Amino acid sequence: MTTPDIAARRVLGAIAALVVGTLTLSACGGNASADANTDSKGGSKATARTSTAKITISAKDGATNASINSTGVQVSDGTLTEVKMTVAGSGQAVDGAISANGSSWKPKEQLERGTKYQISATAKDSSGKTAAANSIFTTVTSSNSFIGTYTPDNGTTVGVGMPVSFNFDKVISDKKAVQSHITVTSSSGQQVVGHWFGAQRLDFRPQDYWKAGSKVTMKIDLDGVQGANGVYGVQKKTVSFTIGRSQVSTVDVNTQTMTVVRDGQTLKSLPISSGSPEHTTYNGQMVISEKFTQTRMNSQTVGLGGEYDIPDVPHAMRLTSSGTFIHGNYWYNKSNPPFGQTGTSHGCVGLADVQGAQGATNAAWFYDNSLIGDVVIVKNSPDKTVAPDNGLNGWNMAWSEWTAGSAA
Repeated sequence: MTTPDIAARRVLGAIAALVVGTLTLSACGGNASADANTDSKGGSKATARTSTAKITISAKDGATNASINSTGVQVSDGTLTEVKMTVAGSGQAVDGAISANGSSWKPKEQLERGTKYQISATAKDSSGKTAAANSIFTTVTSSNSFIGTYTPDNGTTVGVGMPVSFNFDKVISDKKAVQSHITVTSSSGQQVVGHWFGAQRLDFRPQDYWKAGSKVTMKIDLDGVQGANGVYGVQKKTVSFTIGRSQVSTVDVNTQTMTVVRDGQTLKSLPISSGSPEHTTYNGQMVISEKFTQTRMNSQTVGLGGEYDIPDVPHAMRLTSSGTFIHGNYWYNKSNPPFGQTGTSHGCVGLADVQGAQGATNAAWFYDNSLIGDVVIVKNSPDKTVAPDNGLNGWNMAWSEWTAGSAA
């Protein structure tokens, strides 16, 4: 028999059990609409989120052979807000500019070799969240880099015989890598091939003289190219030059005359004086590589002792690196001019001239009508043919031999 007290206690127990079961169900099953940002104390939890902007500094932190050309900053999924670049240690600022769309930054000037720099960059993403990056690096040193001094210069107009010529300041052991990163093309469509003279000189030319009026473009992409063990290129640029009219002048030692032909038409036949029997003039195709209104010529510089030292040789144009010029001569015997008669020079080609380079002389006319890159051919001299690497005179090498000297 159940008493009223016992019945009441059973009802209360059942209700309590039901409440516990309900609480247990809630704890195990969860609530789909529960606030995930609410903590155990009912407060709000902050959601951690980083910026989506990703900054890339081309020179990695700690790098010791960074480029002097390509150093810069880029950002993806964001825009740059500030970039500071300084010379590490001194704090000297390096000027630069953020691009119009905010995606990149680069220095205004080429960096110095062997210098330590620091870059600090900040950017923000579309939500305004910021990102930052830093790098301290050192550019490639002079001892660990190479540079090619080249001719002709950008924007010049040259004669049809002008090759592209590089002289590197370091020995190049990986010639293929270096040559493959220099391309020379002509608007004429002529095939242009490189040829190595030793380990530090690389020339480019077509099989025949350049076409008059054509434009030649040279792309130098040597930045970061390893030319030898631990030695890298630092140049990256495009150079273009124009080929002028075609002028080829032929010196005949037998007749002591020079015939100047431009675009197939003879302009003039000038009397000259070539090398003497003791100091003959080279035969072959020679390219004018330098022009001087006046220059000093000293025989000691070409291994001839103290035979002459003339401080003001007029209208001088270099034909070989060993010292052959075509130039004016004012010191000739006025009572017996040698021009058109006999060779009296120490190997150069002389034209009648006056001291001071002011007169209307044959030498002045030829100087004024010549371009760097014009061709002067000497024939019928008792001397040998000029070596292809003595000046810019690779035209004296057969095409098959020229192409055999290519590393590409």
